[in-house]
Amino acid sequence: MAVSVRASVLLTTTVSSLFFPYVTMAATSDAENAALRREIAAMHREMMGEIHRLQARVDKYEHTSNLQSRKIGHAPRTLTAAGPDDVQPQFREDPVVPPANHGPRSPNDSRIALPEGPVQSWSSFKAASAKDESVDIGGIKIGFPKGRPTIASDDKAYAFSIGLLAQEDFGGFMGVGQRGKESAGNFNKFTENARRLRIYMSWRYKDWVVNVTPDFGANNSDGTVSLFEANLNYTGLHNTTLTVGYFQPRMEEDSAERSGAFEFLERPTIVDLVRNIAGGVARFSIGGEHYEKRWLVAGYFTGQKYGDRTTDKTITDSQTGAVFRAAGRPYVSKDIDVHVGVGATAAFKVNQSSTGRTTTFKDNVEVPLGETQLLTSGALTNISQIWAAGPQFGFRYKKFLLKGEYYHVGVQHDNVAASINPPAIGFDGWYVAANYTLFGHGRGYNEKIAAFTTPGVEYDFDPAKGHWGALEVSGRWSVTDLRTSGTTKMTGTVINTAGETGNKQTVWQGGLNWYPNQHIKVMLDYTHFNVSSYNGAKSTDANFFGRSGNAVVGRVQAAF
Repeated sequence: MAVSVRASVLLTTTVSSLFFPYVTMAATSDAENAALRREIAAMHREMMGEIHRLQARVDKYEHTSNLQSRKIGHAPRTLTAAGPDDVQPQFREDPVVPPANHGPRSPNDSRIALPEGPVQSWSSFKAASAKDESVDIGGIKIGFPKGRPTIASDDKAYAFSIGLLAQEDFGGFMGVGQRGKESAGNFNKFTENARRLRIYMSWRYKDWVVNVTPDFGANNSDGTVSLFEANLNYTGLHNTTLTVGYFQPRMEEDSAERSGAFEFLERPTIVDLVRNIAGGVARFSIGGEHYEKRWLVAGYFTGQKYGDRTTDKTITDSQTGAVFRAAGRPYVSKDIDVHVGVGATAAFKVNQSSTGRTTTFKDNVEVPLGETQLLTSGALTNISQIWAAGPQFGFRYKKFLLKGEYYHVGVQHDNVAASINPPAIGFDGWYVAANYTLFGHGRGYNEKIAAFTTPGVEYDFDPAKGHWGALEVSGRWSVTDLRTSGTTKMTGTVINTAGETGNKQTVWQGGLNWYPNQHIKVMLDYTHFNVSSYNGAKSTDANFFGRSGNAVVGRVQAAF
């Protein structure tokens, strides 16, 4: 800096000596020349005074800088100017990264990070990104909104982000002994299961968004790898998302909450059964949904699931179906939320394979440890169509939440001969769940998904300051009845109508969920189940006489 100041002084003096003589020569009289000389001399003295004062400041600055350098002991640095084609750094006076907000947080800002949230429009993405910390590097913004690494162009037109949902379950069963000569089944006293290990990758160009999410913890069997979604979305219409590809269309309130926000480890059995008729994870879907402040409507045409033809290579005619949902909030206030809705789904035709068009409804006891599935409808053959429909209800008062759903499932058969008209079969199921938030913000309603979402962490876990995150306690009663009189199994062209197929399952659950911050969740569930007998073969059936038992299972979850 001292060199540049000295150069400036020299340049000024030189210009003055060259320029001002020409001015004096241009004068037309001696008197004017004398006056001009006096004025120039005064200006010169004033300029030299300013130069001396500036030089004193420079000397003082250099002296201070040298002392600080000697104290710090830094090695000499050399600055090299960037070329015209190099990335130009941008310097700002304000802090680039604001301090993390550990609390207090408002109810809306305190919700748990959910990587499966609805796809944002371009305008919403820009508005949300403006609030998040980011670093500018050559017109590229790098930030971590909700802990999710995101790279975006300066105008947010191009963006890429990576999210995570990791769930690890551990626990076991008690009092599930076999009766008589029935098979023991798989009910470990202690085991582990990587339930969901999903990496959410999202690419954006303005209002066009592509999602690809592999899942390294699919299903209920530890080590199963599959695909959660791979789809293209358009969000350019007001509060509307249009989707095509492998997707999870949601017709139930409990599914709409997203798996990272569940009150319990898994959905109620009836919800799992009906959502997989024509929906479920990685189902080919084309459709969309639209929401407003007080209502939501969604509809999708669906096809086969990802991997269907790999699992069964004999499929010659893939499934088609549809999913529909409508929900609303007839009453809303600061302390009260009322939710009502209806969901419907239908498989117009199920997969045609070497065994015909068949299906079997079955599920575990709502415990995700890879245990034997006790509930079953028995094999349903010669299927023409399957459908399900039912109402949804939810009521929140301050930190208390009560909700439930009921669904009826209908199964219709094809005629196999002119003289035979197989009967239609009906199944039923429902659940009722209650929840109370002990500390933290209570569960709230998200109008973008028409469902209730997680409690809010007002303060991050910090015992030294008396902050404990958020804690909620929940209870649920779930019933699924798959009993029907008359088997649907074909013997040639005759349907055997004698006997009874299917069984009934009842599950009572209680659970605690602790949220130390917006990314970590710790769950502990106690489950008691009772499953009626199923008329199978003693040597292979684990539920010939009926089963009951208990399970205690914990889960640790991380979401970004």
